[in-house]
Amino acid sequence: MVRISDECALVQTVDFFTPVVDDPYAFGQIAAANSLSDIYAMGAEPLTVLNLVAFSVNKLDPSLLVDILRGAADKVKEAGAVTIGGHSIDDPEPKFGLAVTGQVHPDRLWRKGGARPGDRLILTKPVGVGIHTTAIKRGALREEEIERVTRVMATLNRDAARVMRSYEIHACTDVTGFGLLGHAFEMSRAGQVGLEIDAGAVPVLPRTEELARAGIVPGGTRANARWLADRLSFSETVDEVMRTILCDAVTSGGLLAAVPEEQAVRLLEELHRNGVVEARIIGRVVADHPAHIRITG
Repeated sequence: MVRISDECALVQTVDFFTPVVDDPYAFGQIAAANSLSDIYAMGAEPLTVLNLVAFSVNKLDPSLLVDILRGAADKVKEAGAVTIGGHSIDDPEPKFGLAVTGQVHPDRLWRKGGARPGDRLILTKPVGVGIHTTAIKRGALREEEIERVTRVMATLNRDAARVMRSYEIHACTDVTGFGLLGHAFEMSRAGQVGLEIDAGAVPVLPRTEELARAGIVPGGTRANARWLADRLSFSETVDEVMRTILCDAVTSGGLLAAVPEEQAVRLLEELHRNGVVEARIIGRVVADHPAHIRITG
């Protein structure tokens, strides 16, 4: 954060990755939504973006890049930000993302640390995205299922963040590559608090369990599970498949926020009224076992 005045601070973030869907326009939208998400997770509004492009016009059809950029531009416009330029390099493996600048009141910046015992945890999008994008690569999803996971990834966290700004948010992060439990662990470590998560309350994309049982799991998800192994305690009612799903590496996931208990239900209801219909209260913050997460069924 860079404080510009008593009323305004600038925040910046950057992210890019290889395609997770086959449709180039959709990939541009997803990459943009993913990059913008970090700004929303800080309680900020995006102002400007720079495109980051890795693409080989000698080996790939240039029209693909046109569609990627068009998808990103439409999503940036939806966010109310402006594309002011970018940079490209020649690369046989296409990659795309954004560097984003946003603004926020210096006293209203959300951070990962700050969750307090008694807070409730709210998650605004379903998990299972990594498993579904892996299933796309293996031809294991129907067209309507591809459309659903694409829609989840391409949805901005704008509406959720705007609703949440009217409440007391003690900590917030967005759920991406480290998975739900990985980003929840970062929150618990930053605040030196413990977390308790109800696996049964976590929103999950349809068919995720079936796909995971079939072994359709990305390498990043398995890496997350290994990294978190000694930071998690599972009850016997949470089976191995659900444990994997909770560690699933997400692209453009939802916001995970710690909010006072007395505000949680009211916030959830307002999120639902404003179109964030898959938001759920998934757990709570505790003073016990700091930097550790207990997951029940």
